[in-house]
Amino acid sequence: MGDIHGRLIAFDLDGTVIDSRRDLTNSANELVLELGGEPLSEAAVAGMVGEGAALLVRRVLAAAGLPDQPEALARFLDIYDTRLLQHTVPYEGIVDALQVARAYARVTLLTNKPLHATSRILDGLGLAALFDEVIGGDGPYPRKPDPSSLLAMMTRAGATPERTLLVGDSAIDRDTARRAGVRCCLVSYGFGRPTLDRAPESDAEWTIAEAARLPEVIEAFYGSCARNGSS
Repeated sequence: MGDIHGRLIAFDLDGTVIDSRRDLTNSANELVLELGGEPLSEAAVAGMVGEGAALLVRRVLAAAGLPDQPEALARFLDIYDTRLLQHTVPYEGIVDALQVARAYARVTLLTNKPLHATSRILDGLGLAALFDEVIGGDGPYPRKPDPSSLLAMMTRAGATPERTLLVGDSAIDRDTARRAGVRCCLVSYGFGRPTLDRAPESDAEWTIAEAARLPEVIEAFYGSCARNGSS
């Protein structure tokens, strides 16, 4: 494993570390019902998650045939704040995978979810201590797939692109990794996108179907770093 200095593994949150689809769906549907629309399916709402709360709300309202309205975002956040931990749980095997990751590298969380909600969920699920840094979508950096937040994490870790791995569940995470010039591991067990249910597009990617496989990806990644002289 060696010295973790100069190594970074950044994780996405929703659909990667936690299964929050039911709480997000129930919150979205409470908003929709208040506004006079018909509720959406869990699969439909889950497919809209990943690019921040504002875009999620716009997508939900459009799918429900409702007009966009300025106050809808604030109302959704208020509703979701009461539901954050009703059904949300870590994915099976992810805690063990995070502990393995911490033996190899500095471990961070990079999400487009607002930081307040993120912190409450991490604290409530006992996950906060597993991350050395957390950046939310309402922080000082543009949201993913803009690579600015990941690059800032790399700078603070002293990590080069060759020693940085991003773990996520969507094309947004894939694009973030590519723009930062780092490798990525995409998980298909989460919210997922159809484009991820297939082989990786290049040798810069892994795709796995369960969190229990993350340790072998991490070991392979840092083993390749050592072979290439960048350990």
